[in-house]
Amino acid sequence: MIVRDEEPADYDTVHTLNRSAFETEVEAGLVDALRQQADPIVSLVAVDGATVVGHIMLSPVSLSDHPNLVIMGLAPMAVLPEHQNKGVGSALVRAGLERCRELGAGAVVVLGHASYYPRFGFMPSTQFGIRSEYDVPDDVFMVLELLPGYLTDAAGTITYHAAFNNL
Repeated sequence: MIVRDEEPADYDTVHTLNRSAFETEVEAGLVDALRQQADPIVSLVAVDGATVVGHIMLSPVSLSDHPNLVIMGLAPMAVLPEHQNKGVGSALVRAGLERCRELGAGAVVVLGHASYYPRFGFMPSTQFGIRSEYDVPDDVFMVLELLPGYLTDAAGTITYHAAFNNL
């Protein structure tokens, strides 16, 4: 399996993959909208042989009262059901975080499984005084500082790209 940048030829496959993984059109539509509206984005695929088996997207988010901080939001990530629990998601997350570092992002946020994302260093956002614009439990909204100390004294509310408002 390799992880590489998503290419335009992958768009239809990624749309179908997101529908399969989430069983709705919501995440697939979100990916399509972010491709067109957000900049920069990180959009990577995991390929096994000739088959795209996973996808991850990260897009800019903003932190209230801290407009100069470069923070990315991880969402969505999808892996074909038959390829789950085989390291595909982990490979995508690691590659996505590395790409965010290369883009100069200082932190990444995720709204996800409290037992999954801490293995990559994510911590509850409340430890930084950061909350989500969405009403979610504290343990599922997490932050990872890509640059140690990047979020010191940067409390506030994370706002996602406007494309998320259509969820």
